[in-house]
Amino acid sequence: MPPKKLLNTVLAVGIADALLLVVLVYFAFIDRSDTAVHILGPIHGLGFLALLALTANGALQRFWGWWFPAIVVVTGGPIGSIAGDLILRKRVGEPVA
Repeated sequence: MPPKKLLNTVLAVGIADALLLVVLVYFAFIDRSDTAVHILGPIHGLGFLALLALTANGALQRFWGWWFPAIVVVTGGPIGSIAGDLILRKRVGEPVA
């Protein structure tokens, strides 16, 4: 997968996982629905693993450094992936997809 396409995929998965995280936090702390949390929690976990795999794949292919998967781990997924995407696009002077 070319670097631009991989980066676009990271951004798309990051945005989707961020929206899912907002819904998960709502059900966990405001609505207090254990059923919703038990369903949405693992889906968010899979999104996190997908982001980690995508960013690690790019690092292995030397499209970017290992700092990108590291910030995904530190921030819990979507926030780090979106921030990393913005940093990389700013470096190459490309608009956000």
